[in-house]
Amino acid sequence: MNTPEIDLGEGDAGFVLGTGEVAVLLIHGLTGTPTELRRVAVGLAKAGCTVYVPTLAGHCADNAYLQTTGWQDWYESARNTFAGIRQKHSQVFVGGLSMGAVMSMYMAAEHPGQIAGLLLYSTTLRYDGWNIPKTSLLIPLMMMLPFGVHLCSFNERPPYGIKNPRLRAIVERQMKAGDSNSAGLLSMPGLSVRELRRLIAVVKRKMPSVMTPTLVIHASEDDLTSRWNADYVERHLGGPVTKVLLDNCYHMITVDLQYPRVIELSNAFVKKNSLETQVQDPLLQGT
Repeated sequence: MNTPEIDLGEGDAGFVLGTGEVAVLLIHGLTGTPTELRRVAVGLAKAGCTVYVPTLAGHCADNAYLQTTGWQDWYESARNTFAGIRQKHSQVFVGGLSMGAVMSMYMAAEHPGQIAGLLLYSTTLRYDGWNIPKTSLLIPLMMMLPFGVHLCSFNERPPYGIKNPRLRAIVERQMKAGDSNSAGLLSMPGLSVRELRRLIAVVKRKMPSVMTPTLVIHASEDDLTSRWNADYVERHLGGPVTKVLLDNCYHMITVDLQYPRVIELSNAFVKKNSLETQVQDPLLQGT
């Protein structure tokens, strides 16, 4: 559902839920789709937030189209949405899944003092989970070779970041059927991986300057990105960080078996860091 005032990206996959005063911008992952954040968006909206989930440039289409865009194009999509949200809401939280979490940190660095809190789900600073092939260690070398980036393509493989077998089967069917709006792409082009690596390099340099309160949620069994990623964020962000590790789920924590816990933790974090809650807190009013 697009609103005239706020840009939700290309196509019709982006959506808005809720009517609350506090806004939350959620950013999907590389080769992903807004659908992967819908369950969390519903939970946040039920708790009183207005949740905006845009489609990043080049996504919800095919690999050829994705390769015509880079990380700055993806960020511009999210930034356009953020700019529109800021015109309607005085308080905005920003979060995302996987690459979307990395992009959220970049947005906080670029807009100091304008974001109330960060919600980082399965932050991806390096692919080092238990399901990543050992040959992935050669990726940096291949990226340096002439035309090497054009020769690389990384295919999704079971369990696709999902421990729930029933949901995994549904997502696999959708990806193999080419339903990129619902399930994202089945492979990740080398050019896009290079762009992600460039974004990560920029964000790592900026992390110490990010003073925004942050909630980091990561699966202890993450098949794509180990807990090292969450630990790195905790150590290097400049502001206060709350880190929670979840069991019984894989990388896609916003849809997997523990998604209710993700919603619970996110709502508690937003409530704790919302201006309205702080104003009403008698301890902060000196009574």
